[in-house]
Amino acid sequence: MERIGEDVERELSRLGPKARMGEIVSAWPQVVGEAIAHNAWPARLRRDGTLQVHTSSAAWAFELAQLAPRIASSLRLALGERAPKALRFAPGPLPETAPGEAGRSAPCPSSPSPQAVERARLLVVNMGESELACAIARAAALSLAKTESSHAL
Repeated sequence: MERIGEDVERELSRLGPKARMGEIVSAWPQVVGEAIAHNAWPARLRRDGTLQVHTSSAAWAFELAQLAPRIASSLRLALGERAPKALRFAPGPLPETAPGEAGRSAPCPSSPSPQAVERARLLVVNMGESELACAIARAAALSLAKTESSHAL
């Protein structure tokens, strides 16, 4: 299986301040630990530099708000000047597979079907032939293949 993380990070780095989100997401599990990463995940970076973090419940949002200074300090140690200026926690959607659980999720097919590849190609046809378009097409094809294989079960 081919990972597209490096391709996505390279393309995001061209976006300036928005690129910080990729670095924050990459550092998050190591900074906060597995239990918090399972229940809280960076959602977006506001224009003022505040990181909006979605949590699995209001209770988690409250508890993490109490730990915000400690988490912010750890993020500053990990990211330096690229760390968020402040943190805000609120209940919201989390990734389907929390960090550390990737090995427990349904296996991803080793290669997508020709139908999945064609459907993915059609999704990015208007993006041209950029590296980002190719990376998105690969990710979409694998996602479509995973969906097809889960429906076959």
